[in-house]
Amino acid sequence: MSNKGFDIELDSMARIYVSVSVFIITLAAFSGALGAWTDSQMLHTLHPYIFFVGFGNLAILILNRYLIAAIYPELRIDTGKQMRYIYGVIAGLAMITLSVVMQWPLLKAFTGLFLMIMVVYPIKEIFSTLSIAKIWKEVSVRYYIFDVLFLLNANLGLFALGLKEAFPSFGVIPFFVTQSAYFLGSSFPLSISVMGFLYTYAWRRSPKKEIITMLFSIWSYIFVGGVLVFLIAILIGNYLGMMLVSHILLFGVLALLVGFAAYMNTFFRKNFHHPALAYLLTGLGMLMATSAFGILNIYFYDKLPFGSVPPIRASMMWIYHSHTHAALMGWITFSFIGIIYIVLPAIVKSGSLDMLRSGDPLIRLLDATSMKKAFRQLTVLLSSSLCVLFGFYLHSALLLTLGGFIYAGAVWFLRTNLKQALKQKTK
Repeated sequence: MSNKGFDIELDSMARIYVSVSVFIITLAAFSGALGAWTDSQMLHTLHPYIFFVGFGNLAILILNRYLIAAIYPELRIDTGKQMRYIYGVIAGLAMITLSVVMQWPLLKAFTGLFLMIMVVYPIKEIFSTLSIAKIWKEVSVRYYIFDVLFLLNANLGLFALGLKEAFPSFGVIPFFVTQSAYFLGSSFPLSISVMGFLYTYAWRRSPKKEIITMLFSIWSYIFVGGVLVFLIAILIGNYLGMMLVSHILLFGVLALLVGFAAYMNTFFRKNFHHPALAYLLTGLGMLMATSAFGILNIYFYDKLPFGSVPPIRASMMWIYHSHTHAALMGWITFSFIGIIYIVLPAIVKSGSLDMLRSGDPLIRLLDATSMKKAFRQLTVLLSSSLCVLFGFYLHSALLLTLGGFIYAGAVWFLRTNLKQALKQKTK
């Protein structure tokens, strides 16, 4: 593909995306581990911003666009524009880092505004190309569209948070705009994207396609609607509402976990052991843990006004940190590594989205050695994640540091392991 100022093929763009995304997650994990080691409040604050501003925006702006375009080819992939998105996100990372290090909240607000403007362009392209009826026709596209809209809202939250920190006595910014609320809002688009992927490239291909389509259609309303109702329940401080919605979502996740475990078992018996499916299943398992910690968070949050710092009783902050890290290190990162192990080899193999569009991306695209290494990588990632969670429970800086550094190295290995597969296209 030729673009003004750039001449980048799709497979090259995919490799660049993987390299940058892996570097950002590794940097976030490394910063968190270093923060635990040095007890640096600045690094404690910074590392989730690195994850959401960097990886969160790139995942929706680039990877999510591949998934939508694989279904609707009229949404062309402009690799030059995607390269500019990468430059923009890197600039956003630099700005948010400077704002946290120097404690410049107005720069944080500008970063949110800058990212909002960047996200508006793909939203405009999608809605000017696809009708609402066409979007709603495909269950998976519903998920992919909602995550772009939720990303816009998350960046709006970053903008509002910066203004609130700069002008704390200015009453226009709502009380519920907090750092924890921004992190929570930023996780939603990533979660929604994974749900869409699970339907598109796993269950939709099952023999019971009609039933699966109906169930995922219903789940799209429950999951997205439940998230919105949950936010409203939080804002009005309705404890019963928060508990009710969180339990409904928990049972929905449990059904997904059991169903996907059965699907993966069948796939492994009839085909081969695909590491991506193991990552996705482990991600769902960590989502269960996230949901459980979230319910505990609500239980001990009772009687505290929303926006309190800390957002839970101080003696129970390990639950809050376990909830957030089970989501980031487990559910989101594991799931997206699984997605990358499917999507990127498929793009590199064909040099286009054809294999995602009409082929079977779950065929054996990686050699046996690379797949074995991917399973070992998953083992290390899961072990180090559990080490971090136990570190929060035991208040052990050693476990947090050790788990964080090992996790960062295991994430970086994704780039190393895929390097051979990504080179095959150029030979």
